[in-house]
Amino acid sequence: MQVLNYTPPFFLLNAHFETIYPALFRKVNLKPFLRERITTPDDDFLDLDWLKQGSKKLVVISHGLEGSTSRPYIRGMAKACLKAGYDVLTWNYRGCSEDMNQQLRFYHSGATDDLDTVVCHALNTSQYDEVNLIGFSLGGNLTLKYTGENNYPSQLKKVIAFSVPMDLHGSCLKISQPENWVYANRFIKSLKKKIIRKSRSMKGLDTKGIENISSLLQFDNQYTAPLHGYADALEYYQKCSSLGFVNQINIPTLIINAKNDPFLSEHCHPHKLLKNHPHVKLISTDFGGHVGFCQFNKQGTYWSEDQAIAFLSTNL
Repeated sequence: MQVLNYTPPFFLLNAHFETIYPALFRKVNLKPFLRERITTPDDDFLDLDWLKQGSKKLVVISHGLEGSTSRPYIRGMAKACLKAGYDVLTWNYRGCSEDMNQQLRFYHSGATDDLDTVVCHALNTSQYDEVNLIGFSLGGNLTLKYTGENNYPSQLKKVIAFSVPMDLHGSCLKISQPENWVYANRFIKSLKKKIIRKSRSMKGLDTKGIENISSLLQFDNQYTAPLHGYADALEYYQKCSSLGFVNQINIPTLIINAKNDPFLSEHCHPHKLLKNHPHVKLISTDFGGHVGFCQFNKQGTYWSEDQAIAFLSTNL
């Protein structure tokens, strides 16, 4: 499969334009999802959104931090996969659909148990010959970690990940730099609102001092890590970064990260590590921003979607 280097439209002048424009202005015409709520093994729930057309092949798409199945990048990829002949399953992480989840825990970059629940549910309720995974940003890290753990059903055939913070600590520091303040601040505000909202019905969630949190590292240290069994943010980053799992991946996998991505550290481009990997192909484009890769054509697809469909369609 030939993957061409991405070139942005002329008016997207830098990484920030490339990142923000698709998020604000892209509109994807897509038939309504069919919502299904499933129960998790710990008596919580996940909201799944389906597009079915009777295919024997399924694509499961995972969104990014504080995203949902309504994001344009999710809808755009879902539309492209549907057109290519796949059934599509997009899913909302705990606390990312309209209703707050019921357990003390939320979601995080390494919560592969929930991804496994989704994949196994799809296989247990439908007769799919193959399942493929596509993940964006946090969802890309989740997808790569899940695949590298090598505890997935045999029907899993291919994996694709875009804009992946494979090095969680380094990426946390990168997004916290002054020039990226707009992104970090948006995430922090959204995450803090969820904590406060959940604390009203969850006595075990202490919001003392939450108003003093001003960085993602502080939030992860005070909430993400302890709520999910990690001693602190650094342990969470170390144990959940997909950088520590990609060497163990043994099915065809494509990773596409932009060098100008304002969210990603230099360690998110581990070409030396993956140089001779028999199954994982890493593409570092010069441009693209974070979950960007905008292009204009008659099909209405983005460059990332074209690459995903090409990879899924290639016999490896």
